[in-house]
Amino acid sequence: MAMSKIKKGDDVIVTAGKDKGKRGLVSRVLENGKVIVENVNMAKRHTKADPNKGEPGGILEKEMPLEISNVALFNPATGKGDRVGFKILEDGRKVRTFKSNGEVVDV
Repeated sequence: MAMSKIKKGDDVIVTAGKDKGKRGLVSRVLENGKVIVENVNMAKRHTKADPNKGEPGGILEKEMPLEISNVALFNPATGKGDRVGFKILEDGRKVRTFKSNGEVVDV
């Protein structure tokens, strides 16, 4: 499988949309090119109570998927979001690197 530029557990910053500038960890990468980021792109879902399942009703806050193109990997060195490239190391491993300073993301 091809290596994805954004992975689960990455620290990302949102680059577009209503939550622009927010930072969070990627909790899931979906098949359709979207990511779910913790506490970002929250939507309120009005849920009806289901006594059979014992679920209470009310308004639930839920993270909605973001387009992967609208998040950038957070670069601790620059304190900003950064684009990602790939590099093959001497030992044959393929790693992700930051485009701005060429530092390796995956340790």
